[in-house]
Amino acid sequence: MSQFDEQQIVDGKVMAVLAYLTVLCIIPLLFQKNNEFVLYHGKQGLVIFVAEVGIFILHILLGVLILKIGMFLMLLFSFVGIIAVLQGRQINLPVISEIAEKIVL
Repeated sequence: MSQFDEQQIVDGKVMAVLAYLTVLCIIPLLFQKNNEFVLYHGKQGLVIFVAEVGIFILHILLGVLILKIGMFLMLLFSFVGIIAVLQGRQINLPVISEIAEKIVL
């Protein structure tokens, strides 16, 4: 079950969705730091965004296949994250959530 209270979820859904939309992940982290629901999803969105940048850099060195596979995975993670936000719950994305938990803002 979710660790967030109902008011945090209701107040933060829009910002939490923004967290999974590439560079827009910065907006919730700047403006909704007090909402734990938004912060949880914002950190995961930030990790996904940094991974996308890393994948783009790697594709220059290793070829376009890395870009296609990597971006597909990041898009999938973002989609799953958005669905979780709309349902008002947290989701632990493989590898992403482990890295996100270590982020201190």
